[in-house]
Amino acid sequence: DLSLLRFISAELTRGYFLEHNEAKYTERRERVYTCMRIPKELEKLMFFGIFLCLDAFLYVFTLLPLRVFLAMFRFITLPCYGLRDRRLLQPAQVCDILKGVILVICYFMMHYVDYSMMYHLIRGQSVIKLYIIYNMLEVADRLFSSFGQDILDALYWTATEPKERKRAHIGVIPHFFMAVLYVFLHAILIMVQATTLNVAFNSHNKSLLTIMMSNNFVEIKGSVFKKFEKNNLFQMSNSDIKERFTNYVLLLIVCLRNMEQFSWNPDHLWVLFPDVCMVVASEIAVDIVKHAFITKFNDITADVYSEYRASLAFDLVSSRQKNAYTDYSDSVSRRMGFIPLPLAVLLMRVVTSSIKVQGVLAYVCVVLFYCGLISLKVLNSIVLLGKSCQYVKEAKMEEKLFNPVLTATPGKPAGKQQSMFKSTQGISTDENGSTPVTNQPVHQKENVPSLLVTSNSDQFLTTPDGEEKDISQDSSELKHRSSKKDLLEIDRFTICGNRID
Repeated sequence: DLSLLRFISAELTRGYFLEHNEAKYTERRERVYTCMRIPKELEKLMFFGIFLCLDAFLYVFTLLPLRVFLAMFRFITLPCYGLRDRRLLQPAQVCDILKGVILVICYFMMHYVDYSMMYHLIRGQSVIKLYIIYNMLEVADRLFSSFGQDILDALYWTATEPKERKRAHIGVIPHFFMAVLYVFLHAILIMVQATTLNVAFNSHNKSLLTIMMSNNFVEIKGSVFKKFEKNNLFQMSNSDIKERFTNYVLLLIVCLRNMEQFSWNPDHLWVLFPDVCMVVASEIAVDIVKHAFITKFNDITADVYSEYRASLAFDLVSSRQKNAYTDYSDSVSRRMGFIPLPLAVLLMRVVTSSIKVQGVLAYVCVVLFYCGLISLKVLNSIVLLGKSCQYVKEAKMEEKLFNPVLTATPGKPAGKQQSMFKSTQGISTDENGSTPVTNQPVHQKENVPSLLVTSNSDQFLTTPDGEEKDISQDSSELKHRSSKKDLLEIDRFTICGNRID
């Protein structure tokens, strides 16, 4: 019999059994644990990636000038030894000289850009206009980065391509001018970014800085509700690493300019400290929230960040191989979209204009500072190499360093790739054992099979996009899933991390 009393009694005494749906609730609990693990795993990846960017950035100031000096010394003293090789310089030396010349030319060109005039011009704009300008600069920076390394790679390959081949390019000089123009324009763009951030720091009510920081949280809205696979998340992670490191350099530039204006008064540094902490904390908080909800909505475990870290470590280890295709700093640029040349030009311009070097003691301090930078670069490289070997070994990827299998990349037939592999044979190395940047030799006289290891390999660390529970499916489906792109194949600058292919 239905009655109100019986209904209320049933509502107060009815029971239910969660164990009847154990799998569902266990999965929900694992999602909570995954979100709790995301900050730790993400920051470990960010920490490792930031030091990779720092290593590539310090290389421009420390080892690159020494390599350029050695290349120029070889070129000058070449008549004393005679032309033993067909090449005047090895391809790696040619690329080093090109990088050095581009840096010097762009550095002197930056002297014609008035930082003070740019600062007052930006400061005279309204807050909402500056907010729009800053967003436009972020988009322009990503577009410049996505196309910049292609311009530099085109220059390196054009300058070092074997001469016996049929010419299929417009020439080295046009490519060189394109590279100089790109680095100069990108440096100006980063300077405008730093100036806008400086105006936000020096505004009285801090409204512009608050609006700029809130812009980071808008990024969450544009990311977390989209479908992501592991490859897309890897792109976004690399982009976040590059963005965070670039922001650190911009904050350094802002602090240098402000300290110069206040005659290097250390008390003013404590005035800037809260704003710097707010910028850094907002970046970290946004990255953690964004990645936590992306992994939650797309059922991605926190262990994927260990795979990403192992992939970056594999790039570093493979670039140290004898037959590496390219320089490590270039592989970082391709992987993360971080191109150190424009940022280095801007930092040199700001440092030389902010710090005046006068007297013998000042020059001695400059020499000691340079020696300290070299020590920091060497120490950072040694620690990174050791940690990278550890990560590669933990991921069981060390055998892929010594037994790579040449496979056709997506969109390229296997026959064409084999012909390209054959065409790289027979190119000599220099007397120091270093190998060219663009084409590497294959020593067939060795007993151990000769290997070609690229820093942006297309065949290692396969990462299926399906869930672990799909392993028990038939082999045809596994073959279909394995045909998708692996992590080490993704080197298109991470700029399109939010794009769904």
